[in-house]
Amino acid sequence: MPHKTFMAFIWPSLLAMILFIALPILSVGYQSLFIEHEQILIETETCGPFGCTAEVSVDSAAMADLRAEKPAGRYNGLGTYTNASHLAFDEITEIFATSDNFTEIRTRIMNLPFYKALIFTLAYTFIVTPLVIILGFIIALVVNSIPRFLKGPVIFFSLLPMIVTPLVGSLVLFWMIDSRGIIGAALQALFSDPSLSLKASPALTWVTLFVYGVWHSAPFAFVVFYAGLQTVPQDTLESAMVDGASRWERVRFVTIPYLMPLATFIALMQLMDNFRVFEPIIGFSAAASATSLSYLIYNDLRAAESPLFGSAAATSMLTIIGVIILLLPVLRRNWREFNRKT
Repeated sequence: MPHKTFMAFIWPSLLAMILFIALPILSVGYQSLFIEHEQILIETETCGPFGCTAEVSVDSAAMADLRAEKPAGRYNGLGTYTNASHLAFDEITEIFATSDNFTEIRTRIMNLPFYKALIFTLAYTFIVTPLVIILGFIIALVVNSIPRFLKGPVIFFSLLPMIVTPLVGSLVLFWMIDSRGIIGAALQALFSDPSLSLKASPALTWVTLFVYGVWHSAPFAFVVFYAGLQTVPQDTLESAMVDGASRWERVRFVTIPYLMPLATFIALMQLMDNFRVFEPIIGFSAAASATSLSYLIYNDLRAAESPLFGSAAATSMLTIIGVIILLLPVLRRNWREFNRKT
């Protein structure tokens, strides 16, 4: 294809990527180098019949002028990335200098807000992603093998979790595991323990969030795998049957290798989505037991006095870097396969 024709096809996509991906990321990176202005305080004296009292308040007019002059805030460089709310370099150094016990070091590090959120985010990503791929593949195999007249209803019910909005779905499950909900009441009756609650234990809260993540995302994997199963060469499957291959052997040596590119695609999508987990934490009101990097961003932007734009931007950039690191092995594998085919 001539370069001129190629550029005519690709320039709209490049322009959209620059406008809606590159420029927003650059603006967030720039904002992460600044922090909020120091408050300008004024002291006023109020006098009455019983004497005078001094009051300190924020000079709103001066603060408005300062924000108008420097809208990005006060320059802080990389200080936001290394402070106690993020990578906490000084705190980590102090922990290793003052603690010799590995358990104590781990506990103290997990109490730091960024690392506490990072640990849950990684756990959610690396547990939910493979389970989604496996469950979606199993559902696709089952649906593909059932009689034709049953496929429509089964596909419809299989897609329900994906149709429901993530926040609404998490709220529904949250109500179901409540002590008055069907799951919570059933567990209390099963174990004869009226005080049993899935919300009381941080470990059970994590498990519940993982289960919800698999339940909500498995339909996406199912749809992709089911579409791929329709393109598996039937002559290859028939040849394997003639050679005496069992159903499991046909799946293992024919279907799975053929669908591996789709599994890679699902893994890419799920890694990006799961690393940005947010809605379940809000829906389950689980912030006391589980926080994610996206929840830290949300928490900074809804700060009581004023939004912490610099802190939220720094966490956003660290999240983007984390997603890139997670995707590198998968992208590298795809690149090797592409070079091998060409």
